[in-house]
Amino acid sequence: MAGLWWLLGLSAAVAQPAAVPKPAASPAPADVELVPGPSALPVTGVFTLGFRLRGGTLEKYSDFPELDGFKKAGKTRTNTVRTVQGRRFVDVTITQRYVPYGEGDVVIKPFQLTVNGVVLRSSGSTVHVGPAPVPNPGTITKPANPTAPLQAVGDLDKMFGKPKPVLYQDVPDHAFLAVVAERPRVFVGEGVRVGLYFYLKPEDQALLAFHDFNDQLPPLLHELHQPTAWQEPGPEASVTPDTVRHQGERYLRFRLAENIYYPLTAQPLHFPPLALTMVKFKVLKKPEPGQDNRLAGYKTYYAPGLSVQVQPLPQAEQRGAVAVGTFQVREAISRIRFRVGESFTYTFGVEGRGNLAAVLAPEWPARPGLEVFGPEVKEAATSGGGRKMFRYRLVARRPGVLPLDSLIRLVVFNPATAHYDTLRPELRPNIQGVATPPASMPKPEDDPFYGPALASADDTLQSLDVYRDVRRYADWLLIGLAGLAGFGWWRAGRRA
Repeated sequence: MAGLWWLLGLSAAVAQPAAVPKPAASPAPADVELVPGPSALPVTGVFTLGFRLRGGTLEKYSDFPELDGFKKAGKTRTNTVRTVQGRRFVDVTITQRYVPYGEGDVVIKPFQLTVNGVVLRSSGSTVHVGPAPVPNPGTITKPANPTAPLQAVGDLDKMFGKPKPVLYQDVPDHAFLAVVAERPRVFVGEGVRVGLYFYLKPEDQALLAFHDFNDQLPPLLHELHQPTAWQEPGPEASVTPDTVRHQGERYLRFRLAENIYYPLTAQPLHFPPLALTMVKFKVLKKPEPGQDNRLAGYKTYYAPGLSVQVQPLPQAEQRGAVAVGTFQVREAISRIRFRVGESFTYTFGVEGRGNLAAVLAPEWPARPGLEVFGPEVKEAATSGGGRKMFRYRLVARRPGVLPLDSLIRLVVFNPATAHYDTLRPELRPNIQGVATPPASMPKPEDDPFYGPALASADDTLQSLDVYRDVRRYADWLLIGLAGLAGFGWWRAGRRA
């Protein structure tokens, strides 16, 4: 009997279903928010911007913005542990520290940060940077011995702030702003390169920095515009300088703007004086380890005005509009053997320095036995010049040498020699075969379909008002149908 009860207990234990594990509680979703900085602080204080990630793992985030009037001074990371319903969460706070350059109201432009794929946007604000706070006398402990030197308690920076401006010295720099023209005198239509450059010596790099460059550049570009010249924009402004020689000394040259101007009239090109404001740093007279030994200020550099004289082209009225530049002839042909009645392509163009927009397609005179189709224009422009080609399709109906050099020409003015050059082709294809007249177009009456249709067509003259009459009759017909439909609707309503 005991063995029977033991077997029943064993079977009951086996028959019991396995315990279903409870689903684990899903982690709370991560939340990220922007932590704005203070609206006012002393000039010796620190402005902060940051973001806080709640209940998540910080994977990646974008760089904090550069703020005008402030300098980045390092970042800090703070981890805060909190417990919610028995579970631990870690909040991560990343803070970017900024130190102000000076006193005044600083405008923080709108910016955005990306944290773990979440975009945080700030609409901007204004921060008031006030004077340094006055030290609190209570932080100074009076010594027992009045003749002993005073002892300060606390942080010296908090009590006295940063070193005073009188402790900084203004180191002279050798930088300057200049508008430079490639040549002082050009012909009408000749290109001249004019650039706005900022020069400084390599040893002065630590003393200067660009200030609000994106807002200062557009007015400068507007001042460089010339209403009497065709303007070809050059390369964009670059923060990477070029190393040049100026008056025998080595300089770093920053290209702020550079254009090529092709004068359209004989009026001189006048470029007004320009100004550029830079950040100029003063250097601490007695440098201190671990401190920023520079004090930021502003300095404006002025570039004197510049004029480029423009000479008219000789015999301009007799010659008419011509391209100006140093060009060479470039030509190509699609065949080496030519037959009467077979088409071939001929390409004629120029390559060199000059305004390609002024190079027009040459005119082909009418020649018996030659059909010309085109041209197809292809242009490959470079800085100050390039290549421009005109592609034609030719069909010769007569044998013999085709004198291309006497058919087309291109007159240009060479500013290097101050003379007109006539550019002509050098190829003279030899057409072989028997002269064939051009195939005549088939007559409509010879067509098997249109011939009978034209023969049976009615040639009676129609009145010019026939379409107006048809429209009037159609309008009356529509009015009658509308009245009939209205009468039917009225009769149906009375019967109902």
